Amino acid sequence: MDQINPASTVVVRGRLRAAVPSYRQLLIGAPCWGAAMAASALTALYLRNGLLTSHLLALTTVYFLGGMLAWPFLLPLARMLARGRALEARFAAFFLVLSLGTIAMTAFLFAMDYRWFYARWHAPFGTLVWAFQFAFTSASAVYQFAVLGLGLFLPLGFLCLLAASLYLARHMR
Repeated sequence: MDQINPASTVVVRGRLRAAVPSYRQLLIGAPCWGAAMAASALTALYLRNGLLTSHLLALTTVYFLGGMLAWPFLLPLARMLARGRALEARFAAFFLVLSLGTIAMTAFLFAMDYRWFYARWHAPFGTLVWAFQFAFTSASAVYQFAVLGLGLFLPLGFLCLLAASLYLARHMR
């Protein structure tokens, strides 16, 4: 029989409580992170082709929302992983969680936009054919994002990631 260890429950609750960021970090950090990701995409597009694309507003919006919507989920997760660790480990936790989470959220938004465009040619909702179409359309969108979209996080997004990770690692309460 397993026995409940009250000491471990207190430790878990303390770790979860310490992982909750301040409202200021959430409310100011989310639009700032989104703006940094949008600026990264704009910078990469400018360096690549001088912003000559007909989808500039849509791309900027997807990258902004990808960063902004990811921040409130990623910050508590990274803080939970970083709590009680050395500065280097805190930096690594913030770097890893912010990079992978922002990429995942942006890829998800890209896939949903892709899916919305192709929905008019898909089978009715809830059918088996629709499920296959949804899965493969989303998978191809994520693949396309991985090939074409990840480059828009470089070079500015990488620098923002380094700066944000270092700042959060140093200022973790």
